[in-house]
Amino acid sequence: MVRRNIIQFHAESWDGRMLGCQGIHPAMAGATPNIDRLATQGTLFQNAYCTNPICCPSRANMLSGAYTHNCESWSNFKGLERGMWTYHHALRQTHDVLLLGKHMDYLTGEHSVMNRVADFMEPLNTACHPVMNADPAQEYSVDPGNERKFHMSDWKSGDQAIEFIRSHKPGGRPFFISLNPGLVHAAFRTNQFWLDRIPEDLVDTPCMDESRHPADEYQKKSKAWRHGFEEKTVKMIRRIYFAMCAEADAIFGDIMSALQESGLADETVVIFSSDHGELALEHQQYYKMSLFEGSVRVPLILKGPGIKPGQRIETPVSLIDMAPTICDLAGIEKRDCFDGESLLPLARGDTGESRGWALASYSGVTSNTMSWMLRKGDYKLIVHEGYSSRLFNLRNDPGELNDLIEQEPDKTAELLAILDGEVDRKAALEAWEQWRRHNFAQFQRQAKRGLYFDNSYALKENPSSDYHEIINNALTGWTEEDEARAVDWIGRR
Repeated sequence: MVRRNIIQFHAESWDGRMLGCQGIHPAMAGATPNIDRLATQGTLFQNAYCTNPICCPSRANMLSGAYTHNCESWSNFKGLERGMWTYHHALRQTHDVLLLGKHMDYLTGEHSVMNRVADFMEPLNTACHPVMNADPAQEYSVDPGNERKFHMSDWKSGDQAIEFIRSHKPGGRPFFISLNPGLVHAAFRTNQFWLDRIPEDLVDTPCMDESRHPADEYQKKSKAWRHGFEEKTVKMIRRIYFAMCAEADAIFGDIMSALQESGLADETVVIFSSDHGELALEHQQYYKMSLFEGSVRVPLILKGPGIKPGQRIETPVSLIDMAPTICDLAGIEKRDCFDGESLLPLARGDTGESRGWALASYSGVTSNTMSWMLRKGDYKLIVHEGYSSRLFNLRNDPGELNDLIEQEPDKTAELLAILDGEVDRKAALEAWEQWRRHNFAQFQRQAKRGLYFDNSYALKENPSSDYHEIINNALTGWTEEDEARAVDWIGRR
């Protein structure tokens, strides 16, 4: 077979609806010309989803081809263990490989102590303590500068990708580039140059979510958004986020120009994707960590030899399909543990048939339960273990404000049957609980001996090895009652 060059531009926190070519947000109409051009040259998957709406497990699932409940990537602390298979490693057999930016964030232990403690403890249903109240990701600002290159580390990664492309010649050994920029992850920061590219009057203000579902209420308190929800504030946050998308599009555009100039475009497959979305104050939340569309929906475009240009596919697909797709492109044998399917038959127009649904789960920071999402057709089911489930018709209710769980029991049963056919939820809960209990007990023993050093979030200016300061940094307001509950939980078997 002919092995193609592959470029994967895998952004951070990019809501899949936030592209001009999606035609959903008027303020984005002219913000992403380079990615929109890619969509006209290739296939746009209009309803693509991550498998887990937070960085580490999303990337772990994508790279391994296994869902969270199978590879046990439970949270931002618990990803893949070192030595587990990923397509990044497998491609070294067939391609020259360049990994840039945030490409290591799929391994266990790559995140902070805060993620470790909160991921362990929140599902005890303790009194909800803020875990994001000192998070710099809540910051927002507009620099007065008028420079095109504002997020410099991402531009430098783009320049490295361009240099790598220029070092290869047509017909040579194929290459694989995975560029993982920090954009468009919060904090919400841009400069005047990019802000001016987003028409202020076209920035939308999401409707207020009055549902008060307990899983959402816990998340809102846990995330502790500190800037309020006045219309002026919400519009500014969203405008900055859109501007960050526009800057990332420009970096992508420079790489595509270099690819064209090198003469390699006709033998290269380009993939544009993201690890998860960003709520950007929809449902009165920032960040990801939710199974609402803004958090779990991702962009996905494939362009290259044999891929049908200008094609738009509505069928839900998932990042779980990325590993089999890339193995297909590289001529690497697919693994029995893959949970997804290659997207190439759809992208090439060879078939309209597919799995037809997308599955995601969440069991990480800011949540006190394990949750599941199943999207099929117009409908999306969200199951929160221990709480009521919800059903939304996304065509009629794109804002996910009208819960149909009681009005449409047949549709609920249909989606629940697919979910339960794919996942043993009881076994997943037991494995998650066992992992949390064992690892918190170890953490507590070691932390009380002063073996941990935390300089994150509120301790940035005053680092500490004191157990109580470390745990309070993760779950602000931790009390002796909370500690007693944790000790009792560790002792239960």
